[in-house]
Amino acid sequence: MKLRMSLAALVSLAGCSLLALAQAPPAVKAAEASIDAEKIRAHVKFLADDLLEGRAPGLRGGDLASKYIATQFALYGLKPGGDDGTYMQQVNFFGMTVKRDTSTMSIVPKNGAPIAIKFGPDYVINNPRHEAVADIDAPIVFVGYGITAPEFGWDDYAGIDVKGKVVLIIVGDPPSDDPKFFGGKALTYYGRWTYKYEQAARKGAIGALIIHRTDLASYGWGVVEHSGSGEKTFLAEDAKPAVEAAAWIHHDVADKLFAASGLGATDAEVDAAGKKGFKSVELSVRLKAHIDSVVRPYESPNVVGILPGESKGKDQAVMYSAHYDHLGFVPGMAGDNIYNGAADNATGCGILIELARVWSALKPPHSVIFAAVTAEEQGLLGSEYLGQHPPIPSGQIALDLNYDDVEPFGDPLETSVTGAERTNFYPTLEATAKRFHLAIVADAHPEAGHYYRSDHFSMARVGVPSFSVGEGTLFVGHDAAWGLAKEDDYTAHRYHNFSDNYTPDMDFTSNAKLAKFGMELGWEALSAPKTVEWKSGDEFEKARLASLAR
Repeated sequence: MKLRMSLAALVSLAGCSLLALAQAPPAVKAAEASIDAEKIRAHVKFLADDLLEGRAPGLRGGDLASKYIATQFALYGLKPGGDDGTYMQQVNFFGMTVKRDTSTMSIVPKNGAPIAIKFGPDYVINNPRHEAVADIDAPIVFVGYGITAPEFGWDDYAGIDVKGKVVLIIVGDPPSDDPKFFGGKALTYYGRWTYKYEQAARKGAIGALIIHRTDLASYGWGVVEHSGSGEKTFLAEDAKPAVEAAAWIHHDVADKLFAASGLGATDAEVDAAGKKGFKSVELSVRLKAHIDSVVRPYESPNVVGILPGESKGKDQAVMYSAHYDHLGFVPGMAGDNIYNGAADNATGCGILIELARVWSALKPPHSVIFAAVTAEEQGLLGSEYLGQHPPIPSGQIALDLNYDDVEPFGDPLETSVTGAERTNFYPTLEATAKRFHLAIVADAHPEAGHYYRSDHFSMARVGVPSFSVGEGTLFVGHDAAWGLAKEDDYTAHRYHNFSDNYTPDMDFTSNAKLAKFGMELGWEALSAPKTVEWKSGDEFEKARLASLAR
């Protein structure tokens, strides 16, 4: 086949720096041009079909999705990158489903009657310790944002003992306009719920209640309720400490809790906790909870295929990633009970599969890895396992380009690549975006902390320069207001909801264009004389230097 030619010679002839690559060679450009929006559509249509029952990990639908993707990798001749010569990297999990009819939770004031609250509209809860039954009767300690960040001179746990107690925590970071203080408007990892639960456990708390507020969380209570009402999954071999009860509570419940403690309204307490000098305080209320759960040990695979590179020396691989799981379905529910996840993230999988098809026609200088990961919706768990058990050493992966929830809205004129600016690859990316007539736009909602909410973050944590490739809000034939309205409508009505379905009017031009853009970025990272690195002082630089030294 004419297209299947060696690129190693082209790389050596180029003799160019990371920043000087003007254009990919003809073989890469030809492969890139063959990326087909309708092929991406076909993959999305299948993966979002009711047959796959919402692609929940460890259930029939998730298994069907993983086998479908593995079959595509096999058809393209990729080398298996999973266990025992297969495409499947099996991950062991514990699934925890709270029994609503036998689980209870209430706030017990020092004086007065207990305040019963209802699972779903008032709170969601799970037990990360994989125990079928947990009973809690413990004091509640308000610890503000629940953050210990010595680099910012901030410690919400200073001077307070929370061992054996339940901590009450605000979602997000302390408010800031200073980029050097908790990232300014941008959310840091300290603001993520995963960090807050982990830190509470490290401090000895047995439970943690996160207060939801839409502006601070960047999504409404409905997203919390839908995401937290079904099975919650945990890595079986996770050695991190865990609380016995990990919960979110509705803003209205927080109002009741603070009132029963003789304090002000929730918003006033949030404001006070965001100022330096805040002191955590034990409240005059207790949490009483009985958590009755169904425990389901299970396996679910990451699907990994590798196109080996021609270089005989140390690899400088590029990884493309996307999660294939979604939220499954609600058994016995009348009407539409399937979280089909067409946008989130059948779209990313469609791009991943199409990239695997076109790359397989080439012989790259370094390896190209394709990873469809599981259990993203459960807290980036599949990619966390992949980062800890990569198919090649993490120091030999130059770049991870992740695709997650790429809306089929048409021909984009903007791209969002949040996190890329933290690497020395960014000037190359800027030049490539210009060739694709894509303006690079800042994250429209930096307070949402998107960088810490998708699978590239798991790879960044082990040092691999990583970011997601997404679109902005400006599309051919429309103004930015149109794109923003479409995005806001999706967030309000379809994100993590039963209505995230495939429809024939979806325009996959956006997915194809961002796939082409990602292919060229991948080529540039593969052909660069030096591997990609984080900028000096970045939070992931230390992990990168350690991986490169191995």
